Amino acid sequence: MRTVVMVAMVAVELIVTVAATATLVMSAGRIDDDVPPFSTLLVLGSLVSDGEPGDYVRGRLDAAIDLYRTGNVVRIINSGNGSAAAGNEPAVMRDYLQARGVAPGVIVDDPLGVDTEASCRRARDVFGVTRLTVVTQDFHLRRAIALCRSRGIDVRGVAAPCPCPTVGIVRNHLREVLFAQPRALVSIVFG
Repeated sequence: MRTVVMVAMVAVELIVTVAATATLVMSAGRIDDDVPPFSTLLVLGSLVSDGEPGDYVRGRLDAAIDLYRTGNVVRIINSGNGSAAAGNEPAVMRDYLQARGVAPGVIVDDPLGVDTEASCRRARDVFGVTRLTVVTQDFHLRRAIALCRSRGIDVRGVAAPCPCPTVGIVRNHLREVLFAQPRALVSIVFG
């Protein structure tokens, strides 16, 4: 039994290491604070409540607003869960952006971007994007870049601020390394 446990632990460690290395390699040199002219932003959704964005998505939206104000952004895709049960993330994101001066014609809602992989796939297949800048927090950014690249998108990333509690940031870093990156690796290899 001890041997089985040891083999399982080594296998899990190997998967986590390969996934972390793959996302690191696929995102190397693609994280920046600027966007080139005529940029499309992909802003990834997250928890909303009572029509207001939560800490994570608010940080992403504030970063998108700053980038929009440079004059280099021509389209912002709000990708998130559009179901009523999830609070219609893209609609809340749109309202937040518009209330802060983003022109309505710049904003595109993707209510079926229920996870990062779906957001990247739909950016390419539904919205015809071949080049974009993804906006999310640093713990999520490398995986988002890797998933979009696996869909044939020339992608860069901007790390959004996170006015988030420390416990949430730690939890998300652990989630990324132990679960989300290995799942992304499966999607990249077999998807």
